[in-house]
Order: sequence, then structure tokens, then C-alpha cells
Amino acid sequence: MSFFRYATLFIPLVFVTLASPSWAATAEQWRSRSIYQVLIDRYALSSGTNSTDCGPGSRTWCGGTWNSLRENLDYIQNAGFTAVWISPVSQNYQGPSTPYGDPYHGYWIADATKLNDHFGTSDDLKALSDELHRRGMYLMVDVVVNDVMATSISLTDLSTYMFKNPSQYHPYCTIDFSNSTSVEQCWLGDTVVPLPDINTEDPTVVSGFGDWIESLVQEYGIDGLRIDAAKHVNKDFWPVFCGKAGVFCIGEVYGSDVNEAASFQGPLDSVLHYPMYNALVEAFTIPGQLNTSAVSDMMTQSKAAFKDTGLLGNFIENQDIPRWYNISVDPQSLYNAMVFNFMSDGIPIVYYGQEQYSNGNADPYNRAPLWPTHYANTTAYQLITTLNQFRSFLAQDTTWLHSSAEVLTATQYGLAIMKGNVVSVMTNIGSPPQNVSVPVYTPYSPETNLVNILTCVQWVVGSNGTVDVEYTRGGQPVILLPETDLAGSGFCGYNSDSSGSTKYVSGARSAYMHSNKLVWMFSIGLLVVGMFSW
Repeated sequence: MSFFRYATLFIPLVFVTLASPSWAATAEQWRSRSIYQVLIDRYALSSGTNSTDCGPGSRTWCGGTWNSLRENLDYIQNAGFTAVWISPVSQNYQGPSTPYGDPYHGYWIADATKLNDHFGTSDDLKALSDELHRRGMYLMVDVVVNDVMATSISLTDLSTYMFKNPSQYHPYCTIDFSNSTSVEQCWLGDTVVPLPDINTEDPTVVSGFGDWIESLVQEYGIDGLRIDAAKHVNKDFWPVFCGKAGVFCIGEVYGSDVNEAASFQGPLDSVLHYPMYNALVEAFTIPGQLNTSAVSDMMTQSKAAFKDTGLLGNFIENQDIPRWYNISVDPQSLYNAMVFNFMSDGIPIVYYGQEQYSNGNADPYNRAPLWPTHYANTTAYQLITTLNQFRSFLAQDTTWLHSSAEVLTATQYGLAIMKGNVVSVMTNIGSPPQNVSVPVYTPYSPETNLVNILTCVQWVVGSNGTVDVEYTRGGQPVILLPETDLAGSGFCGYNSDSSGSTKYVSGARSAYMHSNKLVWMFSIGLLVVGMFSW
């Protein structure tokens, strides 16, 4: 299978080259990146492979491999992503299918030191890493160190695991989430597919995992690690483990407690920002609470709790939660939430299929194959491409990357934030036009010309620094930059000549704007259908 090759204005202007060996990418180097998350089995089939009968509810192998990802990186790079996060590469359970299906997802670990031959060979994984680096992109690999997978809680045979001594596992118990020791030592999973908890307090486990991750990172040129179930491991394990890895470590700390999540930034470089995800759901999903103050309040709490909000992982979808389009029936709610994740503090992460409006609920429906979408050039894909290009332009100035996003306005209908010199206005009204507006009080002086980089329409700042965003054409997000700062951006016709002076050349507005002329009309029908299926 080959992807549709896009001729687009939105390919990023430059890719930042690595300033150090590919296996030593630091948190600071990751700050400017944007990440596309892939479940290897579900992203693409290899060239010449017939499409498999692998529906959205399938719990078996669909056929994706490291090679098929490598062969189809154009789709990801053309959208402007500068990093790819792939599902775990370690060997998984090998045996009869379980009541929950097969380990196509990669998280049912057997021996971490061996590769998963369902996804390819050692050379295949190296070739993927090499190709990403040739393109100036980073490789992030998901790792599981909290547990292994079993078919019984008895654990009578440890021969298939990395650790083979019973003392290297915690005794079986069910988790009491109100007790931190229980969270760290009791087992995830259930009695059907239990996940025996590894004793990460054991020095032999600590050294064994350290040697393994150091070797894995160096052999395969890995630039960063996403760590599964990080809060289920004792915190003092992580500095040793990540120190041996020598790369950026971002952990999964599932839950809505911002202080709990923040307690892991220090032991780890960063965490996925689940508390902000929950706030975005509360603010933007339709139907939903439409409470924009949830986001502004979480921004305030995050600044107080986290050491560095600029390194947090921003997302609205992943393999463990329902697709956004499953919990929100309006496409503009998706676009507005995505704009927040790209234009606020943190590293934007997009889960494969988000740009194709995948709409599955829980596992396995949120892990459907991507190829039935034919990798269409959707409005969401175009918006993500624009956001990636714009963020890459802004990231050339490290001042913007290190600036802290501030709330300018939070009303019933919208939220305006400012990061550096960029004002972003998000709304929760959805696609149908409404006779409402959001007044935004900016620090800019009256008569300042701002440009909406999503449409190239000019906005003139009014008295008292006010910009009034009206929604008589529906609830589209707005991203404003002073016209004087557009030089060299490649947006809205602005470019730089060889002398560095600014010139204006004729240019088209983004495809995102053109597509959205009809979006609200189609969305009224979607809303009706969605309400009946809710």
C-alpha cells in the first residue's frame, strides 16, 4: 500500500537537527517537538499486502510492522510531526488467544530483553530508527517495567520472563487506590488476564532493567521513552532507570489529581497531562458540561504544581481512553481542543486516527486499523499540519518555548490564552452559528494589526487592547499573531528574502479555512445523528 502524496503548503520549513547522538536526546531537545503516537499493528500494512479483514472491534493481529511504518512515514512527516511514539517493542505473551484477545497492542510483556517478532526483526527496528533520523525526526519507544502478563495468578512457571526468581515479583493482591503502597505493589489486570507486578525495589531488578534499557536505547538509536503505568512503580526507581537510558522520559500517571501527576516530574522528566485532558473534556465536548473555567483553573493549578509545564505531554486521545469523536459529536470541538494543545504550554501529542475522526470508545474500538481511512486529506489533518508548521516557526525562538501561557479571557462561550506573542481563542459553541462573541483583552495597543494564521484575515486591535471574536459563522478557533512578526513564517504570503528583509507575496489562505465554509452545515446533521446515538 502507498499513501496519497500531498502537495501542501504546510510542510514544516525546517527540521531541527540533533545536537547530540540520537540516543541521547534531552528533555530540552524534546521541548520543541510534536509527537504522533502509533500502535504498530494498526497503522499501516506493508507494500503489496492485501488489506486484512480487521474490523474496529478486532482483538487479534492486523499485520502492521516496523517496516510498514517506515514505508509510510510521509503521511506523518507531511503533517509536520517531528517525532513518532511507537508501542512497546519487547516480546509479548506467546500462547493461545485469551478471552481478551491477542497482545497486538504490545503491552502484555513476557521477556523485555527480546524483541516482538510479530513486528519484525532487529534490523527492521534499526531501519525504522535510521529512517526517522534521516528525516530529522525523533523516535520514542513505549516501555513497560511495572508488570508482565500471565494467564493465572499462580505464577508457577517463570521461565518465559526476564526475571525468573519469585522474589523479583510482588505477591498477588488487588489494588487499593487509596493506598500508595498498594498502588505500587499490587497487580494490574484481573484474574482473567493478570499482570504480575515486578518487584522494582529489588536491587537485581533495578540493575537488570538498567542494563537492558541502556542497551536498548543505544542499539536502536532511541531518542525518548514513554513509560507505561509509571505511578505503579516506586518513585525512587525512575531516576536510576532514566539515568541509565540517558534520554527524555515521559510517564503515564493516569488520573485527574494534578498534585499526584506533578509529584512524578522530578523522578521523571515529564508526564502525560491527564488532569488537563479531563479539563478539556469538561470544557469542550458536545454534549458536555461546556465549562471553560475547568481549563483556566487547571492552567493555574499546573503552574503551581509542576516544575516545568513546557515539557508536559498534551493529548486528547490515546490507546486507553475513548476517541474524542466518540464523546463529542461536533468537529469544531475537536479543532478547538487541538488548538489548545498546540498553542499552550507542553508538547503536543496526536494519537493515530485522531486526524481521521476515528470514533471508537473503549479498548479495542479505540485501537482500530488506520488503513480503512485511506489516509485522507481531512480538515483535521490540514489543521494539524498548519499547527505543526506554525509551532515549528515559533519554536525557532526559544523564548516562545519557555514562555508561560496566560489566560486572557474565560467566558461561558470561550477561552483566550496568550503564549509569547500569540493569542489563541478557543470556543465550545460548536459548528452551528450563534449570535455570541468572546471579548479578548490583549496587551497590544489600539490599531495593532493582528493576523489569524488559520484564515489570513487581519484583525485590528480596538480600544483598551480589545479583540472581539464573533461566532456568527460557527465556532472556529482563532490564532492571532502581530503582522509585524509574520516575517519568515511562510504564512499568509509572508516570507524573507536573502537579505532578511520582509516582503509580501501573494498567497492562499489555509485549506482549513476553505474546508470549514461547509463544515457547520454538515455538522448540524452530525449533531442530530450523534444525539440519537449518544
